[in-house]
Amino acid sequence: MTLHSQSTLETYYDVLHVKEDASYDEIRQSYRSALLQSHPDKLFKSFEMVTSSQDVEDRFMKVQEAWETLGDSRARVLYDDKLRNLRCDELVADDIELDDMMVEDNVEGLEFYHQCRCGDLFLISLPELQEMGYELCRDDENVISVKTGEGLPSCVILPCSSCSLKIRLSINTNSRVQLRVVES
Repeated sequence: MTLHSQSTLETYYDVLHVKEDASYDEIRQSYRSALLQSHPDKLFKSFEMVTSSQDVEDRFMKVQEAWETLGDSRARVLYDDKLRNLRCDELVADDIELDDMMVEDNVEGLEFYHQCRCGDLFLISLPELQEMGYELCRDDENVISVKTGEGLPSCVILPCSSCSLKIRLSINTNSRVQLRVVES
């Protein structure tokens, strides 16, 4: 995992050009392809080589490191945890808890929102939370219970819909948060 000067995190997933939820077979296939494309012996024979030998070797080593981490299930779990923690350390305008957000029940389903300084909203929807693995239950009194499972991220970075500000939404693992639903 490397940080660039623009604070963009290049992950091992980026190096191998796979999604973070990629299967082992997808990672292995992408690794083989990346290995062929970055192997110094192959590139030195090519007439189209415009990068320095050091850049080629660095790229090749990144591909190797990515495979060593993502190809091993235990190393991948540890790497994913580090990656989640790094993302939670991102610069944000505010830290909020899930119960600081308002909940609106509209045609598309539940939508959680928090107002930004610019007047627009930070949003996260029920399907997005469910996709992350959170369970949401609604009781007869319109109270939403959020149950988190083991291994889920403890925070999510939400961008504003209009400006460049971001907030860190904390979701405590293995806990329940009660939220009042505002019907629209």
